[in-house]
Amino acid sequence: MQEYIKTGKVRYVFRDLPLVQIHPHAFKAAEAANCAGEQGKFWEMHNRLFENTRALAPANLTQYAQALGLDGAKFAQCLESGKHAAEVRKDMSDAAAAQVGGTPGFIIGIVNPKNPRDPNVRIFRSFTGAQSYAAFKAMLDDALAEAEKQ
Repeated sequence: MQEYIKTGKVRYVFRDLPLVQIHPHAFKAAEAANCAGEQGKFWEMHNRLFENTRALAPANLTQYAQALGLDGAKFAQCLESGKHAAEVRKDMSDAAAAQVGGTPGFIIGIVNPKNPRDPNVRIFRSFTGAQSYAAFKAMLDDALAEAEKQ
C-alpha cells in the first residue's frame, strides 16, 4: 500500500470471486458487500464476511449490515433485488478468462499509457495464492519496467 498504491505507481482494483463450490452462500455475500458499498461500507462488510466465512447465510448478512450501521431497508432491497448479481458474474467470468480460479487471486495488468482509464488492460501476470511482499514487489517492479517500455 505505502510503496505502490499510495504513491500512485499502482492502482488496486478489487473484483468479486465467490467460490460457490466451497461456500454455497458466497455469491450472495459478494452481492452484500456491493450493497454495503452503496452506503460507503464496502470494505467494512468485506472484512466482516472474510472474518465469518462459515456464516454467510442471508440472515447473517442482515446482521452484519445492522452491526455496520447500514440502512437496513435499503440494504435488504438491494440484496433481494439481485442488483449486483450481473456484476459479480462478470467478475467471475473475467477471473476465469485470466486463469484465476481461487482466492486470493491476483492479476497484474498494464494499462494503456496514452489512456490510463482504458478498460482494456493487458494482463502481465496472473496467479492464485498468497505471496510474500518480496514476491509482490518483484512482480510489480517487473510490470512497471514493462510499462515504461510502452
